[in-house]
Amino acid sequence: MGDEPLAISIDSATEGAPRRVRCRLCGRPLTGADSRRTGFGPACDAKLHPPGPDIRTRRHEVEQDVLPGLDPPGA
Repeated sequence: MGDEPLAISIDSATEGAPRRVRCRLCGRPLTGADSRRTGFGPACDAKLHPPGPDIRTRRHEVEQDVLPGLDPPGA
């Protein structure tokens, strides 16, 4: 497991050109430095590591009693 590369590399035809690296999930060529380092493109990385839930999506309405001295809604 420690000997396997992070990303699949494809030998290029020219010797001076940078090595082509493809996404380990979909096989598309990777161009960004972070993508090349991790071995996954941005879309595939988002599929494997979705962002955490937003605190605003977890809020919910709570039923409350009317405060004394105030009229109830719709009265």
